[in-house]
Amino acid sequence: MAQSALFTPLRVRNLDLANRIVIAPMCQYSAENGCMNDWHLIHLGQLALSGAALLTIEATAVLPEGRISWADVGLWNDETEAAMRRTLEGIRRWSDMPIGIQLSHAGRKASTEVPWLGGAQIAPGEPHGWQTEAPSAVPFAEGRVPPTALNRDGLGRIRDAFAASAARAGRLGLDFVQLHGAHGYLLHQFLSPLSNRRDDEYGGSLENRMRFPLEVFDAVRAAFPSDKAVTMRVSGTDWVEGGLSIDEIVAFAKVLDARGCDAIHVSSGGLHPAQQIPIGPNYQVPLARAVKAAVRMPVVAVGLITEPTQAEAIVSTGDADIIALARAILYDPRWPWHAAAELGAQVRAPNQYLRCQPRQFKDLFELAGSASRP
Repeated sequence: MAQSALFTPLRVRNLDLANRIVIAPMCQYSAENGCMNDWHLIHLGQLALSGAALLTIEATAVLPEGRISWADVGLWNDETEAAMRRTLEGIRRWSDMPIGIQLSHAGRKASTEVPWLGGAQIAPGEPHGWQTEAPSAVPFAEGRVPPTALNRDGLGRIRDAFAASAARAGRLGLDFVQLHGAHGYLLHQFLSPLSNRRDDEYGGSLENRMRFPLEVFDAVRAAFPSDKAVTMRVSGTDWVEGGLSIDEIVAFAKVLDARGCDAIHVSSGGLHPAQQIPIGPNYQVPLARAVKAAVRMPVVAVGLITEPTQAEAIVSTGDADIIALARAILYDPRWPWHAAAELGAQVRAPNQYLRCQPRQFKDLFELAGSASRP
């Protein structure tokens, strides 16, 4: 069998990726006052044994009011940093998988209930609720409490909070930072003309709408160790007429590339309830392909990538350099093992699990090394 493209190594700044499978950030809505707990150790720990190339911690708020829900993880003070340190120490004792973090501010989509209790907005003054902030005083949906439009001081406060969280991520020894510029959260809100109605230098033209996300990127890049990667996740389109388009995201990606962004993760949607998403296998891959044609940095594709042959085709045809798994790897935490078996490749497995290697795949597992021994 020919060498699998999906299991070809790749180096991204400091990151030595054993294959092209990465674990996307996935919110768990299980933190306490922004602090990780045993759920996060269990959840992230089992994914760190999956054989993927790297693991990304869920959208992590840089300020309390930047949380999507009251139960989101944060990294804004010593308590949240200490809780994350404890989680990371537990994982690193048993896995040497690179671990990074997605830093985020939810903007007008903040102050919500957890999804399994409906996910509705919680109004200011209600338990678990607070006043949201955004580029403009335009609510996410009809009937929601409008956000407060950010003034210059507010922009500086949030930019500095991103930088401070990046510095904390550096102290924690995290291997990379990803900025969340997708799914309708604050940085995406600045990029999209549907949510950004400003008439100052942060609104109007694409150049102006890019300004604040780029200021945040520059601040984070300066605050995080220079030898470690900083990446960004974007929505390639709003799937709404008059919203953010793939052509605009390609232009944004080119600017990020020139500024030293190490990779870009191309998702879509999340900004407007009127979105019409043609959901199906590979539905976001054309967006990744368009970005990849315009930039030098590696491009990550995501979204309903569920089958090994599907992922192999995305990488081998050059549509993207890397594929990201989210719900698929929650459903099957050994997805990379099964992909390697199907594609005739090898995958890392902890020493404690080596004896489960199926007889028909005698060379499936390679040793994980000393990190899997006490």
